[in-house]
Parts: sequence; C-alpha cells; structure tokens
Amino acid sequence: MAILAPYAAFDNHTLGRQREEIPSKYRSEFQRDRDRIIHCTAFRRLEYKTQVFVNHEGDLFRTRLTHSLEVAQISRTVARNLRLNEDLVETIALAHDLGHTPFGHAGQDALNQCMQRYGGFEHNLQSLRIVDELEERYPDFRGLNLTFEAREGILKNCTPKQAKTLGQVAVRFLNDSDPMPPSLEAQVVNVCDEVAYTTHDIDDGLRANLLNIRRLREQRLFNEHYSTVLKEYPNLSHRRIIYDTIRRIINEQVSNLIETSRAQLDAIQPRNVEEVRVADENMITFSALMYEKHLELKQFLKTHLYQHYRVRRMAYKALQVIKRLFETFMHDPYLLPLDVQIEIQTLQAKLGGEAGRARAIADYIAGMTDRYAIEEYEKLFNPISLP
Repeated sequence: MAILAPYAAFDNHTLGRQREEIPSKYRSEFQRDRDRIIHCTAFRRLEYKTQVFVNHEGDLFRTRLTHSLEVAQISRTVARNLRLNEDLVETIALAHDLGHTPFGHAGQDALNQCMQRYGGFEHNLQSLRIVDELEERYPDFRGLNLTFEAREGILKNCTPKQAKTLGQVAVRFLNDSDPMPPSLEAQVVNVCDEVAYTTHDIDDGLRANLLNIRRLREQRLFNEHYSTVLKEYPNLSHRRIIYDTIRRIINEQVSNLIETSRAQLDAIQPRNVEEVRVADENMITFSALMYEKHLELKQFLKTHLYQHYRVRRMAYKALQVIKRLFETFMHDPYLLPLDVQIEIQTLQAKLGGEAGRARAIADYIAGMTDRYAIEEYEKLFNPISLP
C-alpha cells in the first residue's frame, strides 16, 4: 500500500466516533466503518431500489447497489493515485445512497412533498440518519457509530437550519451559503458519483431505447470516443461499441480528475486534512474544459432521459404510491407493523405529536424497496389482494 499523503485522512488521527469503542486488533477504523456499511440492512436494500429504471423493469439496469459499487471502484482508483485513504473513500461511496427512497429521485421528491410541514426529506440527511439512528445491530448503541470522517463524507448537502441540529459533523454548513470543503476523500466520492451515474445512465438509456446515438453524438465527450471506437473497430457490434465508448469516457474523466487534482494539491500544498477543511474551495476537480464537457453531458441526460415521458410516467406513479401510503399511515398508524408503531410513539415523545409521527412514517417509507412499496400499496388499496 502506498504511503498516504500528509493531507489524507489518517485512521490514527480520526476525530472519533460518537460512542467510544475498543479499537479492533486486525482492522483500521475506516475498515471497520466499511464493513459495518456492507453488513447493514439498508445496504442490502439498495439491490432493489431504483437508479433510473424501476428494478423489476429489467435485470440488466443499474440499481442503487450496483451504482454504489461503481462509485466505490472509480473512487478508489482516484484515491490510490492521489495517495488518499482508500478505505475511507470506499466507506463513503458505499454509504452515500443508503437514504434513497424507492423509485429514485422521483420517490425522494414525493416524500419531500409529503414532509414539507415536518422539516422536509432529503436523501443525504436520511443516509446520515440511517447510520446514526435507524440501523439497530449493536447492544450498546443505535446506528452504526461510524467515525466522524465517514459521517462527514455521507453528509453531502445540508442547509444552515438543518446543520444546527446535527452537531459537529455539520459545522461546515453553518458559515454561509457556500459551505467549507470536507476531506479530500469525501470530495473524491462527490465527483466520482457524477462520473458513475452520467456514464451508466447513458448505457441504461440506450438499452431502454430512450436515448438515440444521433443526439448523443452532438455531445462532445460522447462523440469524441464513439468516433474513435468506430474508426478503430469498424466491424464491432453496436453493443460492444457502446461498452467501449463508455469505458473510454470514464477513463478520460478519471485521468483528467487525477491529473488536475494532483496539480491543485501540488500548488496549494495543504499540510494536513485540517488545512483542506478551511480551504476556499474544493481541491478535487476537473480541468475547465473537462468540466464544461461533463456538464454538457449532464444537461443532455436531464433533458432527454430524466424528462423522457416514460421516465416521467414512472415518476408520476411513484408520487401516487408514496403520497397515498404516507397520507394513509398518517391518518391511521395502526395499519403499520408493530415495530413502526413503537417507533412512532418514541418519536412523538421526542419531536412532538404529528412531527414525530410523520418522521417515523417517512423513515419507514424511505426504507422500502421498489417492490415492497408496490406490494404495500396493493395490500392497502387493491380489494382482491391478501392482507
């Protein structure tokens, strides 16, 4: 293993866990964090949660689980080449989507609408809530009791108002509208998340016949590599041309990210992670040209894939399912499983009345897989379904 750079996050200098624990004899602190994520219930549920396409629409489309694995793989490559802490990067990447609802961003938007009177809903905050409170695996504490550095990386977005309730892990969001940077490891995952989903959403969009090559070739980042593959392999099958094009797009972005970030770090020369956190801006970044081409591709996907009528129909159905489940459970919480009813009583005492009930119901719905949410809807509202 390469020697870590001085500005990396070091296990033996962690800012600690919320509850003190005896160190492991054979694993570092960030390795323990990663292992706790992999073994937790919320991580397993990601297998059946939507990325863009509902899980049961096809076996080959990405899910939140496969997306998280792709983010982890890309992030580790960047971290290794910048001499950052790979174990921390992997932990953050595997945990970053734990709080996503069923039905992807459509589900999050629907649940956020339902929760407007009670503080709203945001999947980054829910991911932190899962590792801090909702997972129940250990006899001495709730949650997974992760290190500060892992929790900092999971909390990607947060308003100043929300930050005031979250303690030390959210202090960087209190300063002003432009939050202070997190560790370099967290910055790596943030960018690699975008690299992963833009490229694999192209692959899934083409597989689902929602995108077409002609329009994609108007995007510089795609066309440069697509043209090269066609020239080098004129007799290659269409599917393999797409695979190789996407592979090259990922490689170019990752290479650019490593080289640009290395130059940034060499110029600034932060002496430790504390200097990273008080910097004026993030140090893990693309070059200006690559960032421009990357944004072009993101905007293209927003217009031609995420707003495609078939995707919007799925989003509309997700809104109906989640909104009706939420309203029904709020009206009659005795329709819920006993353990959720107990959690409602706990949160009503802690947060007060309706707000506590709403938060417990939001936790329950957010934890559903696509399949389970549809089954619950059928059981409640389809007269011929069994209870």
